[in-house]
Amino acid sequence: MTELHGFELIETRTLPELNTTARRFRHTATGAELLSLENDDENKVFGINFRTPPADSTGIAHILEHSVLCGSRKYPLKEPFVELLKGSLQTFLNAMTYPDKTCYPVASTNVQDFYNLVDVYLDAVLHPLITPEILQQEGWHYELTTVDEPLRYKGVVFNEMKGANSSPERVLYRTAQSSLYPGHTYGVDSGGDPLHIPDLTYEQFKLFHETFYHPSNAFIYVYGDDPPEERLRLLDSVLSEFSRREVDSAIPLQPRFDEPRRVVQSYAASAQDTAKGYVTLNWMFDEVADAELSLGLSVLEHVLIGTTAAPLRKALIDSGLGENMAGGGLQELRQMWFSVGLKGADPTKADAIEQLILETLATLVRDGIDPATTEASFNTIEFALRENNTGSYPRGLSLMLRALNTWLYAGDPFAQLAFEAPLAAIRQRLNQGEHYFEGLIERFLLHNQHRTTVVLQPDAELGTRVKAAEETRLAGIRAQMTPDDIAAVIANTARLKELQEAPDSPEALAALPSLTRNDLPLRNKITPTEEQERNGARIIYHDIFTNGIVYVDIGLNLHTLQQQFLPYVTLFGRALLETGTTSASAVQLQQRIGRETGGLHPQVFTTAVRGSGIGRSRLFLRGKATLTQAEELLAIMRDVLRSARFDNQERIRQIVLEEKASREAALVPSGHIVVNNRLRAQFNEADWATEQIGGVSYLLFLRRLAEVIDQDWPTVQGVLEQIRTTLVNRNALVVNVTVNADGWAGFAPQLDAFLEQVPAGTVLPVEWATRANPNYEGLIIPAQVNYVGKAADLYKLGYQLHGSALVATRYLRTSWLWEQIRVRGGAYGGFCIFDPRSGVFSYLSYRDPNLLATLDVYDRTGRFLRDLDLSEQELTRSIIGAISDLDSYQLPDARGYSAMLRHLAGDDEDYRQQLREEVLGTTIADFKSFADTLDQINAHGLVAVLGGEQALEAANTERPDLLELIRVL
Repeated sequence: MTELHGFELIETRTLPELNTTARRFRHTATGAELLSLENDDENKVFGINFRTPPADSTGIAHILEHSVLCGSRKYPLKEPFVELLKGSLQTFLNAMTYPDKTCYPVASTNVQDFYNLVDVYLDAVLHPLITPEILQQEGWHYELTTVDEPLRYKGVVFNEMKGANSSPERVLYRTAQSSLYPGHTYGVDSGGDPLHIPDLTYEQFKLFHETFYHPSNAFIYVYGDDPPEERLRLLDSVLSEFSRREVDSAIPLQPRFDEPRRVVQSYAASAQDTAKGYVTLNWMFDEVADAELSLGLSVLEHVLIGTTAAPLRKALIDSGLGENMAGGGLQELRQMWFSVGLKGADPTKADAIEQLILETLATLVRDGIDPATTEASFNTIEFALRENNTGSYPRGLSLMLRALNTWLYAGDPFAQLAFEAPLAAIRQRLNQGEHYFEGLIERFLLHNQHRTTVVLQPDAELGTRVKAAEETRLAGIRAQMTPDDIAAVIANTARLKELQEAPDSPEALAALPSLTRNDLPLRNKITPTEEQERNGARIIYHDIFTNGIVYVDIGLNLHTLQQQFLPYVTLFGRALLETGTTSASAVQLQQRIGRETGGLHPQVFTTAVRGSGIGRSRLFLRGKATLTQAEELLAIMRDVLRSARFDNQERIRQIVLEEKASREAALVPSGHIVVNNRLRAQFNEADWATEQIGGVSYLLFLRRLAEVIDQDWPTVQGVLEQIRTTLVNRNALVVNVTVNADGWAGFAPQLDAFLEQVPAGTVLPVEWATRANPNYEGLIIPAQVNYVGKAADLYKLGYQLHGSALVATRYLRTSWLWEQIRVRGGAYGGFCIFDPRSGVFSYLSYRDPNLLATLDVYDRTGRFLRDLDLSEQELTRSIIGAISDLDSYQLPDARGYSAMLRHLAGDDEDYRQQLREEVLGTTIADFKSFADTLDQINAHGLVAVLGGEQALEAANTERPDLLELIRVL
């Protein structure tokens, strides 16, 4: 074996499908494993991962994930993680807790920045401070400020999980997983159950780190174009002080059931929501170590439920037994599990749903799966693997998580990375006529007795009972306390607050590695963008290398629609692709899309246009295909735009119910987005349109439309046809194309032919008369936490845009709001967002136990900024962070799409460069000037809060009629 910098080389593998050379090492002194992937990707990724199986639901692994990032031996700051967020060019910086592992990945395109991030993260996980106070802050503690007030629980994870468990989707997921793995580490809640989090002691917390956060239990990963030997040197310099240790972290196998089981669980619902439940069937599989079988199961998942026309999904939706599909599909653990069912279902129909699923699977085995469905799913998975498009996630991070699916359990880490051989093997099976996927259904589903049926039933009183039980528990604890105990809690609360408020020392801040302003590029990255007109349509083209794929975005001008039609836009976009055409059924259309393209989907874009007071609103039909399939992609786009079957009443009804169910399910996990959209809608036309198309107004519209479809179907169909007649107009189209020059040369004539087949007419822009919501609005949902927002249009308050606002906004997110709302307030998050196009500035909180206190923090923001004594180093970090936002790393399709959106919004290169220069030149005086503007939000800002009824009513009691209450769910 070859040894270099303390590492012995175990294996070298060439991965041509990833254009990568992969080497697997073992650190000689500690036994730490390293997977080193070498390629030309500038977006470098590092991750150190540990097997961390929890024994209970105290959330110990999750709380520790938070806590190790709160200061370390080398960097004794309160929040090194946040300091990195302030001043790094990072393209990813986070940590994640899974049921059996904890991952600490970072990414950057700048090599020095990358090494800085690696250094801080290694010290954080291996040498954290994790004092008792850090456990109290991030996990839980008793809070008491005076003798007379009631005892309370407080802590970031405690409130995070309160918020998480307010989502029935999360309750369903946890119940399903625990039902399959009783008595196993997978059967407990690795995120933490608020009922059990207060059982966690500091001794247990400390021991968990000492046990599992050791290099002997580490799986280290590095990816990208940095020097491979330097990786080894840097890692050995940190690992060499440790020696090998036996760490018992192996994940055992779950004993199999002799027969299926059923679990019934309640979730907190509103009084108006008591007819809706969730029913899923869940299977645990045997351990799958074979790469071909693992890939086969992934394709099978797509075959069964991957599209609206997939046979199992279609059977569930067509049954009318529920509103939308439920269950997470295939879940990757040592023993994978699969979950499918219905949401918005009557819990008493659980037997019928279970029977439907099993009968559908049996029919697929008996009659065979439609070969066109199999081919479409296989092509879809193959295209995704070859394109390796991970969206905003770094590609290297996605590959790390795939490797861990086997590596973590002593398997081959390359098994799910080297996909060519298993793809070819499955393709050969199918070409030989083997009923491959039918066999997988039989083995893993129909003949698998390790199955549970989970029935989640709504309970309008559960939230009240849970809150009362917590208060009773705390009252009982307090009753057992002596006066000295109470005094100690008050003193501890005060001491914790003092620690949180104490600034980091200049010496500690100076020790944190950071770039300088000289490391920052002075010019913006420019995406090649060329505009031309072809056949009356506006074409925006980007000459970017795309590895043989063409990305096409067809933009329909929503500003030609009457405003009463705006709530139909999302429904219209889905109906284009999900109702079939005059020449193909809905199933045949989905098969054609999967077989011939890399995918098609609708996407709405709305924005204010900088300095104009007007908005741009488009519905894009976004598609991608290999250049050899490009003509067929355009043919499909032509067919759906011209002949989608808007007379398909049943499918339209299903889409409405699916949309309604998904929007309701998103209220709790995306509450801050709901609040932000609601607030922004008050200030400009574009954001008002966004709220009509996808916000609370849209949800309320869907509830009405679900009834209208049955009562007055001809009107609904007529509206959809009128929208098509208006929007499908060649002279109003924007077509965005991203492909290299050689690809464009062949694609342009095909695009011309497509455009000739699109109807052309007069373009008649329509003015919309926006309607305001209440200025102070409380939106009621069954939740134990709140999402608190306040916003104003700074331009209407007299502010003149300067790039320093981007720096100040970012600084506030990572300092004042983080410290006040998350660290001290116990919320999971506190943010502020500034839109330079519209001028709207929003304060937002996420999973927040507070309401009025959070609004008070917002109102003190200007004073904080004005009184700030900011060092030059801290200012530089904030500038670096703002530049990181401007220079966010994007894959080719996203680069082209973003450049087009900027083009439509009027963000020309001169403006962008001026903004960059103003960011780079930001001074502390700019911060103080911006503080004066923020002060005006105190009096002129509008408020929206999404939260539980009791919390909103309590706020109105303390500040009479602060909020106009509206029940949303």
